[in-house]
Amino acid sequence: MADETPVHMPRVPRRTEPPHTAPDERASLTAFLQYQRETLAMKCAGLTAEQLKERAVPPSDMSLLGLVRHLAEVERSWFGNVMNGEALRADWSGRVPGEHADFDVADADPDEAFEVWHAECARSRAVVDALDSLDATADFRGDTYSLRYVLTHMIEEYARHNGHADLLRERIDGVTGE
Repeated sequence: MADETPVHMPRVPRRTEPPHTAPDERASLTAFLQYQRETLAMKCAGLTAEQLKERAVPPSDMSLLGLVRHLAEVERSWFGNVMNGEALRADWSGRVPGEHADFDVADADPDEAFEVWHAECARSRAVVDALDSLDATADFRGDTYSLRYVLTHMIEEYARHNGHADLLRERIDGVTGE
């Protein structure tokens, strides 16, 4: 019998609206990124472990839990590896370049995935706070990236996957909307 206990997330998490008139570009970008993170949390709220693992839109292997794991890796990669120059490895064992082990959730622990995602988001915020300008750059694998680019890319990454999360959640239990 499937576990019917909702996982690691409050039933209705609070989501902070981005400012309509941010004091500056940096505040606007970081607020919109946080808004997108909180949107993903809302899409996952109140579901059981089995529901979070459900691949609700065949033939895709995406699940809400897979999206959480994937976005933890994206946070780690862009903020830790690219902007902070770390050599952080993927959290999900067995990861092979080119394969999406993040989405292989059959044996995944939702509580662990959310803990890793929250920790990666916190690390990302710390990296952003430590950089003095949106024009701060980092070289990674022969390319140069600015903090502005990374924040904008991350907003886009979350927004795209939150669209996937909308579809997954609606197929799982009919919940729609932001």
